[in-house]
Amino acid sequence: METVLVEDVLHRFVLERAGVRGVLVRLGAAWREVAGRSDYPAPLRELLGESLVASALLTGNIKLEGALSIELKSSGALRLLFTECSDQGRLRGLARWNDPLPEPLDLSALPGAVMAITIGHAERGQRYQGLVELSQSELPGALENYFRLSEQLPARLLLAADGEHAVGLMLQKLPGEGGHDAVEDEDAWSRVLHLTGTLGREEMLATAPEQLLYRLYHEETVRMFEPRPLAFGCSCSRERVESMLRSLGRDEVEAALAARDGEIEVICEFCAQRYTFDRIDAEHVLSGGVGADTSTTSQ
Repeated sequence: METVLVEDVLHRFVLERAGVRGVLVRLGAAWREVAGRSDYPAPLRELLGESLVASALLTGNIKLEGALSIELKSSGALRLLFTECSDQGRLRGLARWNDPLPEPLDLSALPGAVMAITIGHAERGQRYQGLVELSQSELPGALENYFRLSEQLPARLLLAADGEHAVGLMLQKLPGEGGHDAVEDEDAWSRVLHLTGTLGREEMLATAPEQLLYRLYHEETVRMFEPRPLAFGCSCSRERVESMLRSLGRDEVEAALAARDGEIEVICEFCAQRYTFDRIDAEHVLSGGVGADTSTTSQ
């Protein structure tokens, strides 16, 4: 199967002989847009890229309505890392940290570290969230642990990111997946893991999706499905900002107006969209009305 999509794309596939399903994601421009939003230290930039591609990977084999996010928190140098993929294939992410950031960035060594995976619509209150303590040093191991605990299914994840690309590969062994031979092939999963273990980081980052899958699994009969395009995108909106201002209450909104000569400016950390509110807008928001759309964009 050939396609012109070689980056910012999600590929679902099945290894028919082995009874294994998988997802391969390769990010280019979408990852560079996220990475360029801040001057991240090298180990944190790599972790952010891995998490961004993982958030897309995890949407590959589920019916998603809303968004899927991966959030890492600790009381140490890595305060927050958040990445998200929406049901429209829109990706965003950011990280907050305190210097000095340890190198290497061992997740299991961060005090109070926890990972949350959230799926669904936050606004509708229709969300599932799974929490996992970070007992593994790297993100792939933490995500594999999540699958063991939440789905009780073996999974293998490979993640890699540099300044140009972020790539992820996820494999899952499922009963009844694949053809008749897969049911009787007890060594199939071990064989696939062995083949996957031959893939190096540099090859993973440099190779186009179809070529990569063929190199690894051509003897397992790879069946690929229609690719899904991905892109950078943010779910921020003026309505969400208005809801946030209402939640602050009149006293805090009035104080913010006084501090900025009668204007409130809110800048989205993900996409740099600017939302401004004067006193009339703020009064409309606090009274349950709708303010005038005076948002501006600064990239």
